[in-house]
Amino acid sequence: MNSREKILQAVKQNQPEPVSLPHIPFFTPPFTNLEQKFTKVLQSIGGEVHRVSSYAEINQILKKEFGSKTIFSSAQELAELMDTGLDYKNAHAFADLELAVVEANLAVAENSAIWVTEAMVQERALPFIAQHLALIIQPQNLVATMHEAYARIADADYGFATFIAGPSKTADIEQSLVLGAHGPKSLLVFLLDREIA
Repeated sequence: MNSREKILQAVKQNQPEPVSLPHIPFFTPPFTNLEQKFTKVLQSIGGEVHRVSSYAEINQILKKEFGSKTIFSSAQELAELMDTGLDYKNAHAFADLELAVVEANLAVAENSAIWVTEAMVQERALPFIAQHLALIIQPQNLVATMHEAYARIADADYGFATFIAGPSKTADIEQSLVLGAHGPKSLLVFLLDREIA
């Protein structure tokens, strides 16, 4: 038996007794209006919230804000905004992307984190490589706390997923907040009242 095997055997023989996981109580949030809390927190960390009732409204806002710049959208309802001359087959294709528009199905009011899975973004790099990011969420998919969010996604089947909260930022240098430090310079969130096909 060599040294490696001796060490691994010693570790195996000296395992602690298994213990039950601790009980985590349900925390009642100190707020009741989820949309108001979500909006306030997102705005405080540099994001922008638009309350809309249709994809047509989203279309108008994005056209006004971004005009004819290079846009990719995972929402079929916004297909007319996309640059049809570009072929998005891998992450490299998004290198010069101005705006990425992604639909999401869960958001957390207490910290404005929005849950995005690989199925929604097409390419994992998409929410991080674009100059600007827009996320679409329906208000009924807001939850109060991260505890509720994790309870909802615990049994979900996904390969890659992430929570996104606000545009990228850093305050490492002289404690001065800089937005767009290592990812999207801005984040627009559309609270879509109802789904329009």
